[in-house]
Amino acid sequence: MKNRIEHVLERIIFASRWVQLPLYIGLIAAALLYSYKFYIELWHLFSHIDSISEEMLMLAVLGLIDVTMVANLLIMVIIGGYSTFVSRLETDEHRDHPEWLEKIGAGTLKVKLAGALAGVSGIHLLKSFVNIANRDTEQVMWQVIIHAVFLVSTIALAWADRIMHSDHGSPDENHDH
Repeated sequence: MKNRIEHVLERIIFASRWVQLPLYIGLIAAALLYSYKFYIELWHLFSHIDSISEEMLMLAVLGLIDVTMVANLLIMVIIGGYSTFVSRLETDEHRDHPEWLEKIGAGTLKVKLAGALAGVSGIHLLKSFVNIANRDTEQVMWQVIIHAVFLVSTIALAWADRIMHSDHGSPDENHDH
């Protein structure tokens, strides 16, 4: 009887991973919103190209890069998170199967996310530097500090992931994570 109850509980616990499915569907909707935002900004840029300065053009392009990087981050979380925590994606035979999907685990996903956040933070910082004359010095200082924290966190997560996945074999072995 105990084994039967334990078996049922284990099946319920294992099935609970599907509770995350609506979250990933919500992130897909957010990615669609980001795509919409990208095209609105791109249309605005095209329609005002004759009246904007080169500096404003650069800021607008950095804004488009920022939206793209956040959308990439969303896709990474959707695909990586779903395949890591919910269910394996059956895309091995698809010609566009992402190579990184084979190597992703929870630790690697964290490192990739931290790197993407550092990239987004870097774009925001670059936008501030391009427009430094119109920025509050204290605000820029906090952006630099936050960006530095993202960079240090990314390095720390990558280092920890590398240590955790090291087989403690030969030091010559290349551990590509």
